Amino acid sequence: MKKLLTGVSAFLLTTFLCAPAGWAAVTVLEANLIGGNEVPPTGSPGTGTALVTLDTTAQTLTVQETFNGLGSPTTMSHIHCCLASPFLPGVNVGVATTTPSFPGFPTGVTSGNFGPMTFDLTMAGSYNPAFITLQGGTVAGAEAALEAGLLAGETYINIHTSAFPGGEIRGFLAAVPEPATWAMMLIGFAGLGFAFRQSRRRMSFA
Repeated sequence: MKKLLTGVSAFLLTTFLCAPAGWAAVTVLEANLIGGNEVPPTGSPGTGTALVTLDTTAQTLTVQETFNGLGSPTTMSHIHCCLASPFLPGVNVGVATTTPSFPGFPTGVTSGNFGPMTFDLTMAGSYNPAFITLQGGTVAGAEAALEAGLLAGETYINIHTSAFPGGEIRGFLAAVPEPATWAMMLIGFAGLGFAFRQSRRRMSFA
């Protein structure tokens, strides 16, 4: 049995380490936006979803949002970074992306859609100038900080409205497992099952 576990561990380790590095270049993140996530909570009946795609090879960030049922007309939306720890509740942090809002974000409405819009992370115009200043005054520093925050669960996206200028609904951005990652996990579990069956077969003939 000890040999079996050692062999399976080696198999799983090899499976994951041999995955092409390019698979990790694109990370898809999702957020569910509700009033209860705001600080303080707004009690808004509104809801929303956000889909954010980070491509560290192309150095781009693509944002999509859908929202409905807000209590007052929209004014702006953006991504905030960076929380002191992953998905930290009860805390407000500064705006990282372009201000005052994502360009073209629909204002003056209580339901709507935005995007997809792709931002070039190598351009200063993709960020809040104050965020660049906080990250050493360089776009490269801002890019590194935002990417790290997104991947670590230290960002949130929210929608601001006239009744709630500080934000009416908010959601933490969390990475969605890639299909390739799930595939590698399934391969690993299949290998584990096969090794276990082979071991039991050998034991039955011993």
